[in-house]
Amino acid sequence: MDINQRAERIKKELEDKKGEAVEIVDMSDSDYFVDRVVIATSLSDKHTAALLDHLKTRLKPEGEEFLKVQEGDEWIVIDLGDILVHIMTEAYRQKYKIEEFLRDLIADKNR
Repeated sequence: MDINQRAERIKKELEDKKGEAVEIVDMSDSDYFVDRVVIATSLSDKHTAALLDHLKTRLKPEGEEFLKVQEGDEWIVIDLGDILVHIMTEAYRQKYKIEEFLRDLIADKNR
């Protein structure tokens, strides 16, 4: 499975469990340390943890390696090597605006 298929699979798994506004950002044309970033909004802090558990249950048996997981109550970051997954509550997503940060990195590289 190539990186695009893997990112789409992660998106589908998150959406299947009610992850909202799931977005894939292609960072391959930037100097960022991963090629794809998947961002999803959770419904609550418990939902954030449940989405992580679901991804582990579904993806580990298929060989996806969870290199590092940083867990907070409202924001979880999953490092899959070439894909980074952010699962966060709506309040955190609005506060940190990760999509804007990533798009700025891409725009800066292309200037």
